[in-house]
Amino acid sequence: MIRSRWPRFALLFILLAPLAIFIFGSIIMLLWNNVLAPVMHISAITFWQGLGLLVLARILFGGFRGGGGSRRFYSKQRMMWNNMTPEQKAKFKEEWKDRCRRGGYRSWNSETEVEQPGTVG
Repeated sequence: MIRSRWPRFALLFILLAPLAIFIFGSIIMLLWNNVLAPVMHISAITFWQGLGLLVLARILFGGFRGGGGSRRFYSKQRMMWNNMTPEQKAKFKEEWKDRCRRGGYRSWNSETEVEQPGTVG
C-alpha cells in the first residue's frame, strides 16, 4: 500500500508557516529597534511593521528563494548563446580566453593595446 506524503507535508506546513512568519517578523522588528533606532534616531516599529518590511524586501529584492534572480540571468545568457552563429561563438570564446590569460586587464584606448599590471599607460 502506497501512502501519499501530501497530507503530512500539508500538516507540517500549516504548523511551521505561522511559526516561521512570527520568527522572521520578530527578527526584523528586533534588529530595527535595537540597531537602527538608536543609531539613526528613528522611531521603533511594531511586529506588524517588521512583517511589512519583510514583505516589502521580498517584493523589491526577490528573496526567500535560493538564487531567484540568477535563474533569469542564466536563461537569458543561454538564449543569447543559442542565437549566436558558430563564428560569433568562436570569437566570444577566444576573447574570453585572451582576457583570462592576461588577468582581465584590457586597455580602454584601443582594442589591440594590452595594459599589463604595474605599467603606466
